[in-house]
Amino acid sequence: MGLAEDCYRFSTGFPREELYGLVSQIRHAAVSIPANIAEGYGRNSPGSYVSFLHNAQGSLKELETHLILSQRLKFGSFEAAAQLLVRCESIGRMLVGLVRGIRSVEDR
Repeated sequence: MGLAEDCYRFSTGFPREELYGLVSQIRHAAVSIPANIAEGYGRNSPGSYVSFLHNAQGSLKELETHLILSQRLKFGSFEAAAQLLVRCESIGRMLVGLVRGIRSVEDR
């Protein structure tokens, strides 16, 4: 949720013509990450949870791509985007660990 909040703040300084372009894409991908985690958890099925965690990983990669593009287009602060990308990497590792943990419990 914190990453999504920070992505909203980051994208507020983008050019107005990007409101329905890159701003919308960044925000949608950022919100999709915790939303998929929550929806998968709410299914009360380890298999469904893992599936939604994979969706969250996909949204995370999409967000990373948008952030890199924003750096290349010089939208927002390059350093702020870099910090968000570091957080994305960390969240990606957590998602992988969570999937492994769920699968190891299932295998018992």
